Parts: sequence; structure tokens; C-alpha cells
Amino acid sequence: MPMEIFMKPPNTVAMISIFRLILFFSIPHAVLTLSTFTKLQLPSNVFGPDSLAFDQQGGGPYTGVSDGRILKYEGSSSGFTEYAYTTPTWSKEVCEGIIEPNLGPTCGRPLGLGFNYQTCELYIVDAVSGLVVVGPDGGLATPLATSAEGVPFGLPDALDVDQLTGKVYFTDASSVYGIREIIQAVGNNDATGKLLEYDPSTNQVTVLMKGLSGAVGAAVSRDGSFVLVTELFANRTQKFWLKGPKANTSEVLVTFQGRPDNIKTTANGTFWVAVNTGKFLLPTSPTGQEIDADGNVLRTVNFETEYGSTLISEVQERGDAYLNLYVGSLLASFVGVYTLNN
Repeated sequence: MPMEIFMKPPNTVAMISIFRLILFFSIPHAVLTLSTFTKLQLPSNVFGPDSLAFDQQGGGPYTGVSDGRILKYEGSSSGFTEYAYTTPTWSKEVCEGIIEPNLGPTCGRPLGLGFNYQTCELYIVDAVSGLVVVGPDGGLATPLATSAEGVPFGLPDALDVDQLTGKVYFTDASSVYGIREIIQAVGNNDATGKLLEYDPSTNQVTVLMKGLSGAVGAAVSRDGSFVLVTELFANRTQKFWLKGPKANTSEVLVTFQGRPDNIKTTANGTFWVAVNTGKFLLPTSPTGQEIDADGNVLRTVNFETEYGSTLISEVQERGDAYLNLYVGSLLASFVGVYTLNN
């Protein structure tokens, strides 16, 4: 979750990308060739589809964008349409398509999101409003949490929903720095991030992990036995055990040669991580890495052909006969869809 991802346009890369900057190496794994590429174009003057979600019927993708709205893709004819918003002060006149960081508290900035398939509710973490939820018909979100253990969230970022229990796992990238203060977080090597759990049956938020270095991704395993959390500043993913003999303990699962961002679970129980690699600052090589539950890198896909040196924030897998990789980016004005022979 980068600095001023509220409303800065894609051509101001230097200002917006500090929080997702890349370190020193190239990925040493085999790179797969992409078969086809499609752009799902966002509306005019809108950018920054950080994270993506699909509903229980496969509809979508849904994504939060720079002017504070959550949009839903309705097919090639209709494109993206307005689905929800996270703040009661959002208005078309003030917010729609506007590029103004100071309007964050008014318009919101939704980042991580995910559906509960049983209730058809869409959970969202907003960089300003905290954890919120939208009902099946969309519209204005209902606030759920803005703090944990008496400490306000600094930068809520990533989210996943356990479909077995309904619990929501999300991150606070920093407990000290907000979305407008990411440069300070980087300069001070901030390690105040958290992994949190929200239980809708009790409306309680529990802190699972503290001291994380830029907690920007969260993904629960399909059996609900553990949660993975990515640390942007530490270049790694940790595993937090929810069940079994290691319950309530954590371990480093994998360290990347690059900066990891969002992480998403696949239908097969593996995980896709958006990893930006290259030399410090720019240029950047945007890639997706699929890992298993033991941290082994199964395959790597390079997205440079279509994204150039643009930072990506998420890679999500969909499809059976053909493998579709949906790609999010805080700097892009579209959602990328890559199709590979499975």
C-alpha cells in the first residue's frame, strides 16, 4: 500500500510507488510464456485496482479504485459499474474521477477485499475507514472496526475470508504511519504491522501477529489451518498457524528476491504472490510467483511485456481448462487478464 495511492495519476510513478519499491535481484525460476492478454479498462480518470474479488457465482472482478468506489466488472459491453463505497460522505460531485489525496477521508480508499460466499457479503479494508462490510446489494458499507486492543489502525491493507468459519483475516501495514506517511515508514524501517482476525459472530478483532515489516498481504489456507502474511519491507512471507500442534505460532515460510505484495489462495490450495523485482527503486520487473504451503516456488510468470516497469500489487488465479491470471496494480488504469494453457 503505497504513498498517496488515493488519487495520484499513473504517470507520477516516483510519488506513488515508494511503498512497493523493489530490491536487488532477478527471480531465478523458470518463466512461463503468456498466451493471451486482455485489458479490463476502468472508467475515465480512475486507476489503482489494488486487489480483486469474485462473488459466489463467479461474477466480477470487483475492485477498489482511486476515487473511493468499489467497482464490478459486468462484461465487455457494460465494463465496470459502480457497486459500493466505504464512506457516507462519498458523492459523485466531490469524488468521482477526482485526483486529490486530501479527499481520502471524504471519499475513502478501499484496498483489500473478499466475499463471504455463505452470506454474500463483501468485506473491505479501507486505508482510512478501516474494516467495513457491504451487503449483497452493494451500496454504502457498514463500519466494523477501526482499532484493535485500543490502538487505531494506521494503514489497513489486505484481507481474506475463511469460507469455513466466516472469519476475516486482514493486515494493518503500519500501526504508526498512515497512507500519507509511507515515505517515513520506509525511511524508518517501520516494523509495527499486524495480522488481525475479525470474528463476525462476536464482532471482535484479535491481534494474531505484531512487529511485521509492512504487512501488505494475507491469505488463509483452504482448510483454515493457517494464514500467510506477506511483509513488503522484509521481502518474505510468514505462516501463522491457526490449528494443530503449532497453533498460535508463526514461522518464516519463504524469502523472495524482490518485494512481495498481495497473496491469494488458489482452488488447488497453492498461493500466488505479486513480487516486484529488479534494482533498488526503478526499473522494476513485475512478476507473479506461485508457491505451495511449504514455501516452494512452483512457477513464475513475468508480466514485463504488458506492464513494463509498472509495479503490480496482486495476481489471482481463476479458471479450469484455461488458467486466467487476474493482475491488479495501484498504478494501472485497467485490470490485466492473462490466459495460459493449464
